[in-house]
Amino acid sequence: MLDLRFVRENPEAVRENIRRKFQDNKLPLVDEVIALDAERRKLTTEADTLRANRNKLSKQIGMLMGKGQREEAEDVKAQVAAQAARLAELEAMEPELEEKIKKIMMTIPNIIDPSVPIGKDDSENVEIEKFGEPVIPDFEIPYHTDIMERFDGIDLDAARRVAGNGFYYLMGDIARLHSAVISYARDFMIERGFTYCIPPFMIRSDVVTGVMSFAEMEAMMYKIEGEDLFLIGTSEHSMIGKFIDQILPEDKLPYTLTSYSPCFRKEKGAHGIEERGVYRIHQFEKQEMIVVCRPEESPKWYDKLWQNTVDLFRSLDVPVRTLECCSGDLADLKVKSCDVEAWSPRQKKYFEVGSCSNLGDAQARRLRIRVNGKDGKYLAHTLNNTVVAPPRMLIAFLENNLQADGSVKIPLALRPYMGGMTVMMPKK
Repeated sequence: MLDLRFVRENPEAVRENIRRKFQDNKLPLVDEVIALDAERRKLTTEADTLRANRNKLSKQIGMLMGKGQREEAEDVKAQVAAQAARLAELEAMEPELEEKIKKIMMTIPNIIDPSVPIGKDDSENVEIEKFGEPVIPDFEIPYHTDIMERFDGIDLDAARRVAGNGFYYLMGDIARLHSAVISYARDFMIERGFTYCIPPFMIRSDVVTGVMSFAEMEAMMYKIEGEDLFLIGTSEHSMIGKFIDQILPEDKLPYTLTSYSPCFRKEKGAHGIEERGVYRIHQFEKQEMIVVCRPEESPKWYDKLWQNTVDLFRSLDVPVRTLECCSGDLADLKVKSCDVEAWSPRQKKYFEVGSCSNLGDAQARRLRIRVNGKDGKYLAHTLNNTVVAPPRMLIAFLENNLQADGSVKIPLALRPYMGGMTVMMPKK
């Protein structure tokens, strides 16, 4: 969310940013919120004047009564009563205006970084760099659920009977591999200096609206009926929410946290054949990383975060690339974002396995996360990135480590988490 003063003083810059994000339908919001802000400030000035005048008149009443000038005192009381009615009217209008302004300000997109490529949607995202050599083996790579079934490692039919589409049972070596990847990712991030955390898996509505846009909220979040609670779509939500309404000591920054959680998502819409199986689902587990830092340090941390994910995937023999998200593909709160994509030898293309984002001070402004600096208080910057998110990560792992005989090799880094196993042998 932008600073209202910035919008008031730089309306054309805000409009141009909206155009660069191809959200022209939001252009009228700039003039609308500026007009509402002017009305609110005028109202506040009038209310403050009335309050000051009330105090002044109240003193006059006391003085007049003390002098025995009752008639004059009654006249002043009548003035106070008349002004009190107007003040009550203004005080009733103030929260209504505040709510209208807040709703619009939470809809106007954040100012994107100048380095962000301009494009309408994800088809115009720009490849940055490849890591590792993509390999196409000389044998056929089955669909990921077919690989898992050879290990008796997945049961989608039972999951549909129990919960419907978009859920799964993982079993045996595949379930063990899933847990091993999560545990390895946890230790990988701890070794890089991040503090491990297991957060709440439900959050209140004020945290939801603090960490994401209304559009994201509608498309993703499950609401708990009858309670002010939502199931998290990613642990970033509750991890950033941890700092709501906090004034952080500057000398404690940066906060670097890595968190485990299950994630729950509506995943609205149709997704196509390549999103069968366990690619896009309603429930999954994830290791996440978040940073809360000084504004001037956020670009440095942005580069560190995506590099962590690249390094983890390369340690598991999975080729990856980074893809810069264009302006039209950025969520409204994001200043800059890139996807980490893993190589799929079956599809002969890359697919998304993680997303790294710098949100500037947008989340901090919404959640009132401030830093107590030597020159006064200021808003922190927040960033987040996926460490690893099985079972999507399992797709990349299985395809890239599958052998011609149907076995799956276990990279050296993962073997301690698989009981020393060097290769997984299929059951059928």
